Amino acid sequence: MTSENTPALDPALAELLASAEQAALNSYSPYSHFRVGAALRLESGEIVTGTNVENVSYGLTICAERTAIFRAIAQFGPAVRIAAVAVANLNHSPSPPCGACRQVLAEFIAPDAPILFPAASGLRSMPFSEVLPLAFDMKLK
Repeated sequence: MTSENTPALDPALAELLASAEQAALNSYSPYSHFRVGAALRLESGEIVTGTNVENVSYGLTICAERTAIFRAIAQFGPAVRIAAVAVANLNHSPSPPCGACRQVLAEFIAPDAPILFPAASGLRSMPFSEVLPLAFDMKLK
């Protein structure tokens, strides 16, 4: 998934990307055929994956990133914290996290956590604070 425009990944992010690619193989996307996987590395070191699940009523479709977040909470509880995220798209299309996924990530991720995703120019990594610079926050945490 790397291109000549993409620098070499550190081994931890490469492992996370491989987990996201594996998750994408399980995508349920019979309508769009847009096969996406996401992998989260929790601060505990655990890796949790998710894939997109479509529905004939598109509004009920869920993205890979939110699937992974919800799975992490179901497995480890609401105190989970995300240290890094990788997104893979088997269609080789740009796939940054959508707005809804960015806002859900904001509940559980450190501002400097790397987000790795396919972009038009190749694989891109950037800190979460740059992916969602003005996240909605009620300071209830």
